[in-house]
Amino acid sequence: MAGLYSRAIPARRQIFTASYRDGLLAVHQSPSRKLAAVVPIKYNIRSVFARKVGSLMTIFGVGMVVWASIFAFGLSAGLDKTLKVAADPLDVIVMRKGSTSESVSAVSDEVANIVKELPGIATDREGRKLAASELVIFGYLPRRGKTTKVNVTVRGVVPVSRDLRESLHIVEGRDFKPGLREAIVSRTMSERFEGLGLGDEFVLRGGSFRVVGIFEAGGGAVESEIWTDQTVLAQLVDRTGAMSSMQLRAASKTDQEKLIERIKNDEQIDLNALTEEQYFKEQADQSSLMKIVGGMIAFFLTIGAMFSVANTMYGTIASRAREIGTLRALGFGRTSVLSAFLLESLVLCLLGAVLGCLGALALGDLRTGTMNAATFSEIVFAFDFGPKILLKGAMLAILMGLIGGFMPALRAVRMKVVDSLREV
Repeated sequence: MAGLYSRAIPARRQIFTASYRDGLLAVHQSPSRKLAAVVPIKYNIRSVFARKVGSLMTIFGVGMVVWASIFAFGLSAGLDKTLKVAADPLDVIVMRKGSTSESVSAVSDEVANIVKELPGIATDREGRKLAASELVIFGYLPRRGKTTKVNVTVRGVVPVSRDLRESLHIVEGRDFKPGLREAIVSRTMSERFEGLGLGDEFVLRGGSFRVVGIFEAGGGAVESEIWTDQTVLAQLVDRTGAMSSMQLRAASKTDQEKLIERIKNDEQIDLNALTEEQYFKEQADQSSLMKIVGGMIAFFLTIGAMFSVANTMYGTIASRAREIGTLRALGFGRTSVLSAFLLESLVLCLLGAVLGCLGALALGDLRTGTMNAATFSEIVFAFDFGPKILLKGAMLAILMGLIGGFMPALRAVRMKVVDSLREV
């Protein structure tokens, strides 16, 4: 159906109507009709469909950029989320002063016993202090289907360690038995590394361990670790008498602050203490290179997409000079024409944003791993394609549409009416 718009032009004392059909505007004499001040939106929508090939190429190009940007944002956000989920607001990490991670720390059993007796530590239902000395070392295992080996974190734990990680639960197999060379691993680690499947064996520092259980822990950093009995691991690596760190839970926020202050200022034990949230935040900050690279990728892709949108819009405007002249001759102002072409650019980019977001969601629960810059070991995590990340992608598309479409639209309104109507 053709849309009819008209306006009287006093200079010629004639009345014209413009009909829009199949992507083209034509001018006819007709009885006077009232003309809207703004170019109708259906003009832009029909224009998009009338130029299918160019429109689809623009939509696809923007969609690819949005998809790649969401991918980069999701990678960075997924790592942050993994480290954030791992932290309990009342937990405290105790390490040797100057240590940047548990793997390079050492806390003697004698000092650990002193810390466990400090007031303010929470207890379980049986009255046991929620404080555990743990041993953290590196294993060296190959990824599935590859020969290259990478560092993986192996943690020697005690029964209280499970109470300090309430989200950890066995989903396949069983828990390891104390005193035996048995281990449990996360589902993600099991799928990612050779020798970590249920029932498989892996070699650690010359000793062979059997995987007897698969666990999940809500996507936290503990899912990047292998767990085994602390005593067995300490004997294997000859670390008896000193563990890597301590983890304890304060009874309240006030008790947590007092505990941290007491441990830091006690010259006898010479240790450092910080909240678990602060510990993982520092690890995330040391892995900021990934965020920088992801941001740079998104930035350069967006710049390229803006040029693509601008090029498409310039070509579109060049082929529609008569339409622009007709709109101006009918009395539509420069602002109306500028808004119309800018809106058309936004429509194309928003359709591209929808395509890019759907492409990202199609990836589902995508997981990967990277080196933790703080510990130099593998950390596995899931991409985060949540609403905030998708909104970032959509905002990028809007930015592309505004910047990429503004200059071409400005060129359109600057065209002289007489020269536009003479275009073939």
